[in-house]
Amino acid sequence: MKYFDYAATTPPDSDVVRTMAEIMEAHYGNPSSIHGYGERADQLLRRARSGCAAALGVKPEEIVFTSGATESNNLAIKGAALRYQTRGKHLITTATEHASVYESFLQLQQWGWEVTWLPVDSDGRVSTQQVIDALRPDTVLVSLMHVNNETGIIHPVAEIGNRLKSAAPRVLFHVDGVQGFGKLEAKPASWGADLYSLSAHKIRGPKGAGLLYVRSGVELTPLLSGGSQEQGMRAGTENVPLLVGMAKAMRLAAERQLAFAERATVLRDRIMETIETIPGLKLNSRKDGAPHIIHFSYPGMKAEVALHTLEQLGIIVSTQSACSSRSAEPSRVLLAMGRDAASASGGLRISLGNEHTEEDVALLEQALHQMVAQLRPLERRM
Repeated sequence: MKYFDYAATTPPDSDVVRTMAEIMEAHYGNPSSIHGYGERADQLLRRARSGCAAALGVKPEEIVFTSGATESNNLAIKGAALRYQTRGKHLITTATEHASVYESFLQLQQWGWEVTWLPVDSDGRVSTQQVIDALRPDTVLVSLMHVNNETGIIHPVAEIGNRLKSAAPRVLFHVDGVQGFGKLEAKPASWGADLYSLSAHKIRGPKGAGLLYVRSGVELTPLLSGGSQEQGMRAGTENVPLLVGMAKAMRLAAERQLAFAERATVLRDRIMETIETIPGLKLNSRKDGAPHIIHFSYPGMKAEVALHTLEQLGIIVSTQSACSSRSAEPSRVLLAMGRDAASASGGLRISLGNEHTEEDVALLEQALHQMVAQLRPLERRM
């Protein structure tokens, strides 16, 4: 089997696994305890925090550890909205955000906040001017993803953040960096971002570990109460082995980012060119998108049927994003891009990792041709 679903999750790096195993066995103290076991665990935690901060170019005290990007996004959005609601109750995001962002805003709407859902163009991109034009005196937060998790489209977060800080310096800017870190340059502080989310398992680290960059001076209402950990923003005993593993995965991903982007871009372009030659398939990604994501539709064919056909041919891909792939609903992202229901229901995502070779891609291309040949007689029935 060839695994092409790295945007959903990645196999953990063997060095990361070994490091976590060693810490689990030797350093099981609670980092909040003041005895020797706790002190040693706290030293490891501080080292991990410094490593994560260095990979992002920020200060260690600006890193808040979480259980993953879903928690980080919820903390950034709800924590900011609740903390600064005296400034106003207007929020800005796009119609194509990850479910953890999208549904956080839906929940805040139910609680009385007003949300401006920015539309995207046919490529799935939002413009800087759209964000600026949506600002109001009572705007508290703007939240955008760096890279769309379905299509790989890149939002101009650096330009948006810097324009935002010039136009409305009190408005907070949150960037969901989950699909960007390790694939593109990630410098949230220089982008004018106040908040930046990241998940370890997307970069060959462990599941259950993530972080939120919180710019110095920004306060958040905690969503979890019961302890003073993480500067009072996130109660609960920190999982030291996982967080050390995340720090190592971040360092490795940052070191490999340029080389990965160069290699993956070549493979991505080749796959996209192949898809464009297969009758019946429609490409939804662009070559100026992220280097690791290719999204296409097979209109008239249920996505899960195409996915399982590819699996039988030895190729693992995904439908929509991992958090939405078990839903039978058409892709919310593709509908927002103006695709029809058939295209939005027949979407498949291929995503690359640093182990993929030209030989792997050749097998994928062969499987795509075989899939369409096998399913073409069923198209009208679907």
